[in-house]
Amino acid sequence: MIPLSTTLADRLALDQPTVLVTVAEARGSTPREEGAGMLVGRDSCAGTVGGGRLEWTAIAAARRMLEDGSALETLDLPLGPATGQCCGGHVVLRLERAAAATVATLQERERRAADACPTLLLFGAGHVGRAMVAAFAPLPLRLWWIDSRAEEFPAALPPGVERVLTDSPLDPLAAAPAGTGYLVLTHSHALDFEITEAALRRGDAAYVGMIGSATKRAKFERWFRARGRGEAALAGLTCPIGAALTSDKRPEVIAALAAAELLVAFTTHRATAALPK
Repeated sequence: MIPLSTTLADRLALDQPTVLVTVAEARGSTPREEGAGMLVGRDSCAGTVGGGRLEWTAIAAARRMLEDGSALETLDLPLGPATGQCCGGHVVLRLERAAAATVATLQERERRAADACPTLLLFGAGHVGRAMVAAFAPLPLRLWWIDSRAEEFPAALPPGVERVLTDSPLDPLAAAPAGTGYLVLTHSHALDFEITEAALRRGDAAYVGMIGSATKRAKFERWFRARGRGEAALAGLTCPIGAALTSDKRPEVIAALAAAELLVAFTTHRATAALPK
């Protein structure tokens, strides 16, 4: 997904007047969170503040600003009465005519949002790994894509994906922050086992997933126990991955289901970590 700051910089370079719409406040049930934004031009938009009548109202107001030269406007919208939406919450939108300084503001906002995103280490750049990256790249994740085979990576990576070319995959695993997710799908079962064991032993993962069948999981569990590892750690392993709702083995299907698993796991881990000790 192309960052709004990049899109805005391109529009300003082409002398295309643009309004930045930002969710300044979001109370109760609302379609988007505070900080969500969109760009409105005379004949195109990028990003979203929630869709529906709320967004239509924002777009109409932004285009009036482009016509009359206004620099700043605020829309205070109780979603039920003002827009006919059933969310029932309350949204305050800030609309500002974009300038060069707006690009820097957006870049800083995007940097803070990226820093707050959970980290995912994806091991393996084969055909399933490529499908996974295509599914995960648009999501709010910091994605490290790890493999020892340079030729397996595509020439161009999606925005936000960091290639880690290494013969020692346990090194980036050891350097990962607490609350990281680990998705293991290398070209080697033996390597899968080593990486998965290391991720489970950390004890602070939001998600540890290893590609494979129920038979592969049973083999891993025997191997794990034979190495004297604690039984409780195995409860943190997801294997097979993305298999809760379908038996479809196509990489794109597995990737979509794995993405759902990961987002739930990250949300649950953050909520648990926020509970009083």
